[in-house]
Amino acid sequence: MSELVLEKTRFFQGVWEGILRDRSPGAGDPTINVMLDDKPVGTPELSPGSDDETWSVRYPVPARLLGEGAHTLVFADATNGDVLDTFSIIAGEALGDDIRAEVNLLRAELDMLKRAFRRHCSETG
Repeated sequence: MSELVLEKTRFFQGVWEGILRDRSPGAGDPTINVMLDDKPVGTPELSPGSDDETWSVRYPVPARLLGEGAHTLVFADATNGDVLDTFSIIAGEALGDDIRAEVNLLRAELDMLKRAFRRHCSETG
């Protein structure tokens, strides 16, 4: 198990940012790989934090990784391959099948049914 803990702080203007904590300080600077479909696609920038146990992590997501469908970037400890975090990007046609799109459609249909039911009640009551 990795001694590194990575947590996302934000994704802004195409840059994934996070904080990396090392539960075994003094082991040297950590190295993280970013993988897509089990292939390395980059190494994030690490900047030392205020103590020996934390680093700021920045990974500008390359435009070449964006495209139709759902893609999951995996942040992994380079020394042992343990997964530290994942980040999914969904674009294009895949959104039509996305569960959130289905929920929004169901909400719209429910609102339509509520209006029709209220109209029916006012007309018959």
